[in-house]
Amino acid sequence: MQIGLVGLGKMGGNMRERLRNAGHTVVGYDTNPELSDVASLADLVDQLDAPRTVWVMVPAGRPTQLVIDQLGSLLKPYDTVVDGGNSRWTDDEKHAKELAAHGIGFVDAGVSGGVWGLKNGYALMVGGEKEYVDRLKPIFEALKPEGPYGYVHAGKVGAGHFAKMVHNGIEYAMMQSYAEGWELLEKVESVDNVREVFRSWQDGTVIRSWLLDLAVNALDEDEHLEKLKGFAQDSGEGRWTVEAAIDHAVPLPAITTSLFARFASRQDDSPQMKMIAALRNQFGGHAVESKE
Repeated sequence: MQIGLVGLGKMGGNMRERLRNAGHTVVGYDTNPELSDVASLADLVDQLDAPRTVWVMVPAGRPTQLVIDQLGSLLKPYDTVVDGGNSRWTDDEKHAKELAAHGIGFVDAGVSGGVWGLKNGYALMVGGEKEYVDRLKPIFEALKPEGPYGYVHAGKVGAGHFAKMVHNGIEYAMMQSYAEGWELLEKVESVDNVREVFRSWQDGTVIRSWLLDLAVNALDEDEHLEKLKGFAQDSGEGRWTVEAAIDHAVPLPAITTSLFARFASRQDDSPQMKMIAALRNQFGGHAVESKE
Protein backbone atom coordinates (compact mmCIF):
# COMPACT_ATOMS: atom_id res chain seq x y z
CA MET A 1 0.00 0.00 0.00
CA GLN A 2 1.07 3.59 -0.59
CA ILE A 3 0.89 6.24 2.14
CA GLY A 4 2.15 9.73 2.88
CA LEU A 5 3.63 10.41 6.32
CA VAL A 6 3.95 13.92 7.70
CA GLY A 7 6.33 14.35 10.65
CA LEU A 8 9.45 12.18 10.80
CA GLY A 9 10.61 12.67 14.37
CA LYS A 10 11.22 9.92 16.95
CA MET A 11 7.88 8.22 16.28
CA GLY A 12 7.20 9.15 12.67
CA GLY A 13 10.66 8.26 11.42
CA ASN A 14 10.51 4.80 12.97
CA MET A 15 6.99 4.26 11.65
CA ARG A 16 8.20 5.06 8.15
CA GLU A 17 10.95 2.46 8.50
CA ARG A 18 8.61 -0.21 9.92
CA LEU A 19 6.10 0.33 7.11
CA ARG A 20 8.82 0.13 4.47
CA ASN A 21 10.17 -3.04 6.05
CA ALA A 22 6.67 -4.50 5.63
CA GLY A 23 6.69 -3.71 1.90
CA HIS A 24 4.62 -0.52 1.87
CA THR A 25 5.55 2.58 -0.11
CA VAL A 26 5.97 5.58 2.19
CA VAL A 27 6.49 9.15 1.03
CA GLY A 28 7.64 11.15 4.05
CA TYR A 29 7.62 14.90 4.63
CA ASP A 30 9.26 16.80 7.47
CA THR A 31 10.20 20.44 7.92
CA ASN A 32 13.75 19.16 8.45
CA PRO A 33 14.99 18.59 4.86
CA GLU A 34 17.55 16.05 6.07
CA LEU A 35 14.70 13.75 7.10
CA SER A 36 12.25 14.48 4.31
CA ASP A 37 11.67 12.55 1.09
CA VAL A 38 10.02 15.54 -0.59
CA ALA A 39 10.33 19.32 -0.43
CA SER A 40 6.76 20.17 0.55
CA LEU A 41 3.32 18.84 1.46
CA ALA A 42 2.20 19.59 -2.08
CA ASP A 43 5.02 17.41 -3.44
CA LEU A 44 3.99 14.62 -1.07
CA VAL A 45 0.39 14.72 -2.29
CA ASP A 46 1.53 14.81 -5.93
CA GLN A 47 3.51 11.58 -5.47
CA LEU A 48 0.53 9.62 -4.12
CA ASP A 49 -2.01 7.79 -6.27
CA ALA A 50 -5.71 8.37 -5.65
CA PRO A 51 -7.41 7.62 -3.35
CA ARG A 52 -4.62 9.02 -1.19
CA THR A 53 -3.90 8.42 2.47
CA VAL A 54 -1.81 10.87 4.49
CA TRP A 55 -0.83 10.02 8.08
CA VAL A 56 0.03 13.04 10.26
CA MET A 57 2.54 12.68 13.13
CA VAL A 58 3.12 16.23 14.39
CA PRO A 59 2.59 17.84 17.82
CA ALA A 60 -0.98 18.34 18.99
CA GLY A 61 -2.73 21.69 18.77
CA ARG A 62 -1.72 24.40 16.32
CA PRO A 63 0.93 22.34 14.41
CA THR A 64 -1.66 19.63 13.66
CA GLN A 65 -4.29 22.23 12.75
CA LEU A 66 -1.92 23.87 10.25
CA VAL A 67 -1.25 20.54 8.54
CA ILE A 68 -4.96 19.65 8.47
CA ASP A 69 -5.73 23.03 6.89
CA GLN A 70 -3.12 22.52 4.17
CA LEU A 71 -4.21 18.97 3.43
CA GLY A 72 -7.81 20.12 3.17
CA SER A 73 -6.83 22.29 0.21
CA LEU A 74 -4.43 19.78 -1.37
CA LEU A 75 -6.33 16.48 -1.18
CA LYS A 76 -9.37 15.39 -3.18
CA PRO A 77 -12.67 13.70 -2.35
CA TYR A 78 -12.29 10.07 -1.18
CA ASP A 79 -8.78 10.73 0.12
CA THR A 80 -8.16 10.07 3.83
CA VAL A 81 -6.23 11.86 6.57
CA VAL A 82 -5.05 9.99 9.68
CA ASP A 83 -4.03 11.95 12.77
CA GLY A 84 -1.65 9.67 14.66
CA GLY A 85 -0.32 12.32 17.03
CA ASN A 86 -1.51 13.00 20.56
CA SER A 87 -4.38 15.30 19.65
CA ARG A 88 -7.26 15.87 22.02
CA TRP A 89 -10.37 13.92 20.99
CA THR A 90 -12.43 17.11 20.74
CA ASP A 91 -10.02 18.37 18.06
CA ASP A 92 -10.70 15.17 16.08
CA GLU A 93 -14.38 16.01 15.82
CA LYS A 94 -13.49 19.48 14.50
CA HIS A 95 -10.95 18.15 12.01
CA ALA A 96 -13.33 15.49 10.72
CA LYS A 97 -15.98 18.13 9.97
CA GLU A 98 -13.47 20.43 8.28
CA LEU A 99 -12.20 17.67 6.00
CA ALA A 100 -15.66 16.25 5.34
CA ALA A 101 -16.56 19.62 3.80
CA HIS A 102 -14.04 18.73 1.07
CA GLY A 103 -15.19 15.10 0.79
CA ILE A 104 -12.06 13.89 2.62
CA GLY A 105 -12.24 11.14 5.21
CA PHE A 106 -10.68 11.38 8.67
CA VAL A 107 -9.36 8.75 11.09
CA ASP A 108 -7.83 9.38 14.51
CA ALA A 109 -5.22 6.90 15.71
CA GLY A 110 -3.87 6.76 19.24
CA VAL A 111 -0.37 5.31 18.90
CA SER A 112 1.65 3.80 21.75
CA GLY A 113 5.09 2.28 21.46
CA GLY A 114 7.54 5.14 21.84
CA VAL A 115 11.11 4.64 20.69
CA TRP A 116 10.66 0.84 20.89
CA GLY A 117 7.88 0.72 18.29
CA LEU A 118 10.17 0.08 15.33
CA LYS A 119 11.27 -3.22 16.85
CA ASN A 120 8.23 -4.25 18.88
CA GLY A 121 5.36 -2.66 16.97
CA TYR A 122 2.85 -0.01 17.98
CA ALA A 123 -0.40 -0.45 19.87
CA LEU A 124 -3.09 1.30 17.80
CA MET A 125 -6.42 2.64 19.02
CA VAL A 126 -8.42 3.92 16.05
CA GLY A 127 -11.54 6.05 15.69
CA GLY A 128 -13.54 6.86 12.58
CA GLU A 129 -16.05 5.58 10.05
CA LYS A 130 -15.71 1.93 9.13
CA GLU A 131 -15.25 2.74 5.43
CA TYR A 132 -12.04 4.69 6.06
CA VAL A 133 -10.74 2.45 8.84
CA ASP A 134 -11.12 -0.70 6.75
CA ARG A 135 -9.21 0.92 3.88
CA LEU A 136 -6.24 1.38 6.21
CA LYS A 137 -6.11 -2.12 7.70
CA PRO A 138 -2.94 -3.14 5.79
CA ILE A 139 -1.15 -0.16 7.37
CA PHE A 140 -2.46 -0.96 10.84
CA GLU A 141 -1.42 -4.60 10.47
CA ALA A 142 2.11 -3.57 9.51
CA LEU A 143 2.48 -1.16 12.42
CA LYS A 144 0.98 -3.22 15.22
CA PRO A 145 2.92 -5.90 17.17
CA GLU A 146 2.92 -9.47 15.90
CA GLY A 147 0.05 -11.61 17.19
CA PRO A 148 -3.69 -11.14 17.61
CA TYR A 149 -3.60 -8.01 19.79
CA GLY A 150 -2.37 -4.44 19.54
CA TYR A 151 -5.00 -2.94 17.24
CA VAL A 152 -8.61 -1.93 17.91
CA HIS A 153 -11.25 0.07 16.07
CA ALA A 154 -12.40 1.78 19.25
CA GLY A 155 -15.41 3.61 17.83
CA LYS A 156 -16.41 6.76 16.02
CA VAL A 157 -14.22 9.82 15.39
CA GLY A 158 -12.37 10.78 18.56
CA ALA A 159 -12.55 7.31 20.11
CA GLY A 160 -8.96 6.44 19.21
CA HIS A 161 -7.44 9.48 20.86
CA PHE A 162 -9.81 9.21 23.84
CA ALA A 163 -8.68 5.61 24.39
CA LYS A 164 -5.01 6.64 24.08
CA MET A 165 -5.62 9.46 26.56
CA VAL A 166 -7.02 7.02 29.13
CA HIS A 167 -4.08 4.68 28.40
CA ASN A 168 -1.68 7.50 29.24
CA GLY A 169 -3.59 8.33 32.40
CA ILE A 170 -3.20 4.73 33.55
CA GLU A 171 0.48 4.93 32.63
CA TYR A 172 0.85 7.97 34.91
CA ALA A 173 -0.57 6.03 37.88
CA MET A 174 1.54 2.92 37.22
CA MET A 175 4.76 4.92 36.98
CA GLN A 176 3.87 6.78 40.16
CA SER A 177 3.41 3.49 42.04
CA TYR A 178 6.79 2.17 40.93
CA ALA A 179 8.39 5.50 41.83
CA GLU A 180 6.88 5.57 45.32
CA GLY A 181 7.95 1.98 46.00
CA TRP A 182 11.46 2.71 44.76
CA GLU A 183 11.83 5.77 46.99
CA LEU A 184 10.65 3.84 50.07
CA LEU A 185 13.08 1.01 49.37
CA GLU A 186 15.92 3.50 48.97
CA LYS A 187 15.07 5.14 52.31
CA VAL A 188 15.22 2.12 54.63
CA GLU A 189 18.56 0.95 55.99
CA SER A 190 17.74 -2.77 55.84
CA VAL A 191 17.46 -2.90 52.04
CA ASP A 192 20.85 -2.34 50.46
CA ASN A 193 20.25 -3.66 46.92
CA VAL A 194 17.17 -1.87 45.61
CA ARG A 195 18.02 -2.39 41.97
CA GLU A 196 18.11 -6.16 42.40
CA VAL A 197 14.83 -6.08 44.32
CA PHE A 198 13.25 -4.44 41.29
CA ARG A 199 14.92 -7.04 39.05
CA SER A 200 13.56 -9.87 41.21
CA TRP A 201 10.03 -8.61 40.54
CA GLN A 202 10.39 -9.11 36.78
CA ASP A 203 9.39 -12.80 36.95
CA GLY A 204 6.64 -14.53 38.87
CA THR A 205 5.07 -11.46 40.51
CA VAL A 206 1.73 -9.78 39.88
CA ILE A 207 3.40 -6.38 39.37
CA ARG A 208 5.67 -7.45 36.51
CA SER A 209 5.27 -5.25 33.42
CA TRP A 210 7.18 -3.59 30.61
CA LEU A 211 7.41 -0.46 32.75
CA LEU A 212 9.10 -2.53 35.46
CA ASP A 213 11.57 -3.84 32.87
CA LEU A 214 12.31 -0.26 31.83
CA ALA A 215 12.79 0.75 35.46
CA VAL A 216 15.45 -1.96 35.78
CA ASN A 217 17.08 -0.69 32.57
CA ALA A 218 17.21 2.80 34.05
CA LEU A 219 18.69 1.53 37.33
CA ASP A 220 21.32 -0.45 35.41
CA GLU A 221 22.39 2.81 33.77
CA ASP A 222 22.33 4.85 37.00
CA GLU A 223 21.78 2.63 40.07
CA HIS A 224 20.50 5.33 42.42
CA LEU A 225 19.38 7.80 39.70
CA GLU A 226 21.91 10.25 41.08
CA LYS A 227 22.52 11.85 37.68
CA LEU A 228 18.89 12.93 37.29
CA LYS A 229 17.00 15.90 38.60
CA GLY A 230 13.67 15.02 40.23
CA PHE A 231 11.57 16.81 37.62
CA ALA A 232 9.00 15.26 35.27
CA GLN A 233 6.91 16.96 32.61
CA ASP A 234 3.34 15.98 31.81
CA SER A 235 2.39 15.55 28.16
CA GLY A 236 -1.10 17.03 28.54
CA GLU A 237 -2.98 13.77 28.23
CA GLY A 238 -2.92 13.21 31.99
CA ARG A 239 -4.65 16.57 32.43
CA TRP A 240 -7.20 15.74 29.74
CA THR A 241 -7.95 12.41 31.43
CA VAL A 242 -8.67 14.12 34.74
CA GLU A 243 -10.78 16.77 33.01
CA ALA A 244 -12.81 14.07 31.23
CA ALA A 245 -13.31 12.27 34.53
CA ILE A 246 -14.71 15.46 36.06
CA ASP A 247 -17.01 15.98 33.05
CA HIS A 248 -18.37 12.43 33.41
CA ALA A 249 -18.33 12.25 37.23
CA VAL A 250 -15.93 9.27 37.21
CA PRO A 251 -13.62 9.07 40.27
CA LEU A 252 -9.94 8.74 39.27
CA PRO A 253 -8.02 9.19 42.54
CA ALA A 254 -4.85 7.32 41.50
CA ILE A 255 -4.49 9.01 38.11
CA THR A 256 -5.33 12.43 39.52
CA THR A 257 -2.81 12.07 42.35
CA SER A 258 -0.09 10.96 39.93
CA LEU A 259 -0.71 14.08 37.82
CA PHE A 260 -0.48 16.34 40.85
CA ALA A 261 2.73 14.59 41.88
CA ARG A 262 4.32 15.76 38.64
CA PHE A 263 3.30 19.31 39.44
CA ALA A 264 4.96 18.91 42.84
CA SER A 265 8.17 17.80 41.10
CA ARG A 266 8.56 21.30 39.71
CA GLN A 267 8.85 22.71 43.22
CA ASP A 268 11.35 20.29 44.81
CA ASP A 269 14.01 17.82 43.69
CA SER A 270 11.69 14.85 44.18
CA PRO A 271 13.29 11.37 44.44
CA GLN A 272 10.10 9.80 43.02
CA MET A 273 10.24 12.06 39.98
CA LYS A 274 13.75 10.82 39.23
CA MET A 275 12.18 7.42 38.57
CA ILE A 276 9.30 8.96 36.58
CA ALA A 277 11.77 10.94 34.48
CA ALA A 278 13.92 7.84 33.95
CA LEU A 279 10.92 5.77 32.86
CA ARG A 280 9.68 8.45 30.43
CA ASN A 281 13.15 8.57 28.92
CA GLN A 282 13.32 4.78 28.65
CA PHE A 283 10.02 4.21 26.82
CA GLY A 284 9.59 7.43 24.90
CA GLY A 285 12.99 9.04 24.63
CA HIS A 286 11.63 12.04 26.54
CA ALA A 287 14.26 14.52 27.70
CA VAL A 288 15.50 14.39 31.27
CA GLU A 289 17.04 17.15 33.34
CA SER A 290 20.54 16.39 34.53
CA LYS A 291 21.85 17.67 37.83
CA GLU A 292 24.82 19.04 35.91
